[in-house]
Amino acid sequence: MENKLRVAVLFGGRSGEHEVSLMSARSVLSVLNPARYEVTQIGITRDGAWLTGNDVLERFEKNNLDGLLPAIVPPDPSEKGIYILEGFSGLKKWTDVDVFFPVLHGTFGEDGTLQGLFELADVAYVGAGVLGSSVGMDKGVFKDVMIANGIPVVDTLVVGRADIEKDIQAVLAKAEALSAYPLFAKPANLGSSVGVTRCNNRSDLQEGLMEAASFDRRVLIQKGIRNAREIEVSVLGNDDPLASVPGEILPSREFYSYESKYIDGTSGLVIPAPLSAETSRQIREYAVRAYKAIDCAGMARVDFFLEKDTEKIYLNELNTIPGFTQISMYPKLWEASGLPYDRLVDRLIELAMERKTDRDRTSRTFRSRA
Repeated sequence: MENKLRVAVLFGGRSGEHEVSLMSARSVLSVLNPARYEVTQIGITRDGAWLTGNDVLERFEKNNLDGLLPAIVPPDPSEKGIYILEGFSGLKKWTDVDVFFPVLHGTFGEDGTLQGLFELADVAYVGAGVLGSSVGMDKGVFKDVMIANGIPVVDTLVVGRADIEKDIQAVLAKAEALSAYPLFAKPANLGSSVGVTRCNNRSDLQEGLMEAASFDRRVLIQKGIRNAREIEVSVLGNDDPLASVPGEILPSREFYSYESKYIDGTSGLVIPAPLSAETSRQIREYAVRAYKAIDCAGMARVDFFLEKDTEKIYLNELNTIPGFTQISMYPKLWEASGLPYDRLVDRLIELAMERKTDRDRTSRTFRSRA
């Protein structure tokens, strides 16, 4: 096929979700049709080094980075593409890129920082922009935006790492005034349940706060919803997003932890979730409203709690670059909705190109009429 689309897939990164990113990238790369796409891999180390070359993902998985080349994506729109550092001669063009596909979960990938680089470089990229990424990433700010839009959320309290280190007893007292136990302590800016602790007493909470603070300078303390079901919805699109059928998580542990998601794989997934037609409709409506409220684009997975006794719905969080392995909830929900994994990846690339076309319509100059 002529005129293959040149796609650069980015993975790894400076985040506690580094390994999850590699797993997601493996799945995405496996379905990028070589007849349609010319693919370049860029791996980002835990220290933030960008590397390209041959078999980058395999080398990252084996922790053998010998022979990979330092890669640079310039923020200058006139120098689009990927460059490498070559000896003392400086920069050398490696390849042109039509679309960047970040498969980077957590900080420095999902939080708006990488998206800011892409905006400066004036390139097409998969997923939300700076605003949607940063608001979706910070669980405290995100919940404030949901409250402003009349979307129900669980009672929460945000504290700083400095507050915890200065007077943890005062933080514990504020948390206990928020709600009775159980409480959850989690980093405000991370996903995949990294650094999340279910706290059944003050001792648990103290440990949980220290754990969460090791991953972020902002820590979220959240009321635990007793006897709750965990419902998730996948959203896809730009200005007119669509919601998938809802699915339900059946955690094998106290909550849907990192281990149950990615290591032992023991949690059950029920797709579609057994819900009444009205509850399903309301959850999907909330998911799309939340998506639009933060100006999300491309994709997101929206997570809910549903109280079993009252059927009350709480929107928990929105993930702008959700787990993307073949067994992850985001692609599985779309598969159940009639969109298979390979076509989903194609659609995300199409949406990235559409978003770039729309951005190109924006005027960057102003002339006074006075």
